[in-house]
Amino acid sequence: MSTAAADAPNATTAADQARDLFRELTGTTPEGAWSAPGRANLIGEHTDYNDGFVFPFAIAHRTHVALGRRDDGRIRVVSTFDPVPVEIALADLDALFPARRDEIVEWARYPLGVAWALRQAAPAADVTGIDLAFASSVPVGAGLSSSAAIEGATASALNDTWNLGLDRVALARAGRRAENEAVGAPTGIMDQMASMLGEADAGIFLDCRSLDAQVIELGLAAAGLELLVIDTGVTHAHSTGGYGERRAACERGAEIMGVPALRDVSVADLARAEQLMDEVTFRRVRHVVTENQRVLDTVRTLREQGPTAIGDLLVASHASMRDDFEISVPELDTAVEASLAAGAVGARMTGGGFGGAAIALVAHDLIPQVTDAVVAAFAASGFAPPTIFTVTPSAGAGRDA
Repeated sequence: MSTAAADAPNATTAADQARDLFRELTGTTPEGAWSAPGRANLIGEHTDYNDGFVFPFAIAHRTHVALGRRDDGRIRVVSTFDPVPVEIALADLDALFPARRDEIVEWARYPLGVAWALRQAAPAADVTGIDLAFASSVPVGAGLSSSAAIEGATASALNDTWNLGLDRVALARAGRRAENEAVGAPTGIMDQMASMLGEADAGIFLDCRSLDAQVIELGLAAAGLELLVIDTGVTHAHSTGGYGERRAACERGAEIMGVPALRDVSVADLARAEQLMDEVTFRRVRHVVTENQRVLDTVRTLREQGPTAIGDLLVASHASMRDDFEISVPELDTAVEASLAAGAVGARMTGGGFGGAAIALVAHDLIPQVTDAVVAAFAASGFAPPTIFTVTPSAGAGRDA
C-alpha cells in the first residue's frame, strides 16, 4: 500500500470498504486498488476558471476504488454512499454524455464521466469492461473536493488498467471534462490538478492557463503550524445557480475589458474597470484580480519568509470573497473571525463558497484553544456544531495495491 494511502485518516477503513463492496458486487477479489486525495486550497479562489493562479494542496483524506475487469464491454459503478449499482455499456457513453446525463444519478456521473472523457482522449485504446467500487474518507460538501478525489481515483485506475499511457495533467483534464460536461458543474481544473500532483508538506502553485505547476514546500511542521479545517456543515452544490452566476460575471467583465480572461487584468487596471462596468460586475472582477495577486504574493512570501508570514494574505482573501465575490455565509465568517480572535495566524473560507469549510493556519499548541473558541462562537450564534479537524498536505493519486 502506498505511503499516501497508509497515512490517510480512516485509510484502512475506506480501502477495506471499497474492497468489501467490490466482493459484494462481483463475488470476486478485485484486481487492484487505487486512491486519490481531496484537496484544500491555501489561497486562490475562483481564479482557476479565469485562467489565473491557484495554490492548493492535496490532503490525506482519500477516495479509494477497487477494480476488476469484465468481458462484456460494460462499466458498472457502486459506492458505499449509494449501494445501488449503475451499469452501462462503454459504447453507450458517447450517447449519454453530455446530452442525456440527467438519466444517471449524479454521483455516478463522476466516474462514468471520467471513463467517457478518457475514451475521448484516447480513442484508439482497446478498453475492456470494468467494475468499480468506491469508498471515501473525504468529507462530502465541505469544500474539500470529494468530486476531484473520485475523478482522480477513477482516472488513475482506468489509465493503468486500460494502458492509456496518459500523464497526470491529461488525467486531470479528463476529470475536469467529466465535471464540466458529464456532471454539469462549471468548475476549473484546480481541484483535479491538486489531486493528481500533490506531494507531502507541499502546495501546488498552478498557472491555470498554461497548466504549468510548481511544487512549493510549505514548511508547516518545521514552523510548528497546522492547518485546521472547520466544516460548517452548510452544504453547497457547484452545479446550482450561485457558482454559475459568478462565472458569468467574470466572463462579462473580461469581455468589457477586452481581454481573453481576467488573468489579463492587473490590479493597476481596476480603476479603469470600475468606470466601465456596473458595480456588481466590478466587485466580482476586483476579487479575481486581487486574488490572483494574493496567490503570487503568498508563494513569494513562503519562499522568502516562511508560512508564519502569510496570515494577512489569507485574511484579505476571505474579506474579498465575503465582500466582493459574496460567496461566504455567516457560518464561514464566524469560523474565520473566531479562529483569528483565538490566535490563528490566518484564516479564510476555502472552496467554491455558499457553505463548506474554512481553513485556519494555527500554531500546533493553539489547536485546542482555537477549536474551543470556534465551537463556542457557533453555539453563541445558534449554528449547528461544526466539524473540526486538521489536514496534512499529502501525496496525489496513485495505485495502492
